[in-house]
Amino acid sequence: MLQTIFSAIAVYISTSIDYLFILLIIFSQSQTKRGLRQIYLGQYLGTGILVAVSLFAAYVLNFIPQDWIIGLLGLIPIYLGIRVAMGSEEEAEEDEVMEKLGSRGSNRLFWTVALITLASGGDNLGIYIPYFASISFSEIILALIVFAISIAVLCYISYQLAKISFVAETLEKYERIIVPIVFIGLGIFIMLENGTIQTIFGL
Repeated sequence: MLQTIFSAIAVYISTSIDYLFILLIIFSQSQTKRGLRQIYLGQYLGTGILVAVSLFAAYVLNFIPQDWIIGLLGLIPIYLGIRVAMGSEEEAEEDEVMEKLGSRGSNRLFWTVALITLASGGDNLGIYIPYFASISFSEIILALIVFAISIAVLCYISYQLAKISFVAETLEKYERIIVPIVFIGLGIFIMLENGTIQTIFGL
């Protein structure tokens, strides 16, 4: 149980740390109670859609008879981790957020946040799908609860950090160190959990 909780936290944090900067920008543009509520709800909707797509894909993958084949999906987060470490991630997301926030009224903030979450969540699928495919149904339920709590925590932290100017710069400085380590570690965990590494090397 604790392993599932910690792994779910690691998965969510690793896929959301880059989005933290986007949320900082969004919260800095809207400080009203109505705006804050729309940001929270938009974040839940966007993440919920990503999780739903991942769960469906993971369900389909469960029909693959050999677990070690599913474990090959662990190569995806490993690849993403290497890509982040090499600095090939796009860095125009902040400008895109500002453009969208400027082009939409505050009454559409909910949909703006949801769409931005989806647009910037492509890599999340590469992490969520192999993760959900490698755990049991009961563990998925527990992971979803952890995700739901983590979303609220992420939004709250982003809201508080939006008031501190130097925090975003500090987080950005260490992002390319933390994210690759977590992604690569998750990929190795998925491959070990499904016996992929053991099968490949005949252990």
